[in-house]
Parts: sequence; structure tokens; C-alpha cells
Amino acid sequence: MKNKFKETKWVNHKYDPIKKIRVVTSGFWFVLKSDFSVAYKVVISIVLLFSTIIYRDLVDVMLILLATGYMLSMEILNSCIELLCDFHETGYNEKIKVIKDVSSVAAGISIFVWLIVISYEFYKLFFAL
Repeated sequence: MKNKFKETKWVNHKYDPIKKIRVVTSGFWFVLKSDFSVAYKVVISIVLLFSTIIYRDLVDVMLILLATGYMLSMEILNSCIELLCDFHETGYNEKIKVIKDVSSVAAGISIFVWLIVISYEFYKLFFAL
């Protein structure tokens, strides 16, 4: 990907939605392959989504999608911050440690919210059977 900050003429840039979709899918597959904590949460969410679709409860499907999207966004943002910190400083640095800890708090909060939603949906499905 080229550096947008080095470009001087912004007028000549054309919006290419197909290219954007390729970049998004490429990044998503990279995260799924390299970060197990994201991969297993995606699998759990997909299984739960299909089971709620079977029961045709659209509000629950939307709730699961919203919580999963929030959690995945924060997890990927946390991974991105950690990668940038590791790229910038290869050795131990106390400031980098604090940055990583703070970014993991955001991911932790989103995981907590996701767990509440997923637990509630599993509870509903267990007693619906």
C-alpha cells in the first residue's frame, strides 16, 4: 500500500470500492490466521448467529452482530497498536508497556460486553431447546 502522506495531488485519487474490499478482506484473513484470540471468538459468534437465525429472532441476531463487531474492532485495533509499538521499539520500554496495557483495556471492555451478550444468548438457546 502506498503512503498517502507523500502524495501531493489529492485530486487525482479515484475511489475504488473493489480495491477497498480486497484490502479489508486481506487484513481480516491476516488477523484470523495470526491472532487466535480473534479467530475463536469469530467461530463462537458464527455458531451462535446461525442458531439464532434458525429460531428467527432478528433482534437477537442484530444484538450478536453488534456485540461481535464491537469486540472484533477493538481486538483488531489493540493488535494494531501492539504491532506498531513492537515495530517502533524492539526492546523493553516502560512507556511502550503502558501504551500496550491501555490499549488492552479497550479490548478487555469490549470482550466483557461481548461475553455478556453471548452468555445471555446461549442461556436463551439452552432453555429454548
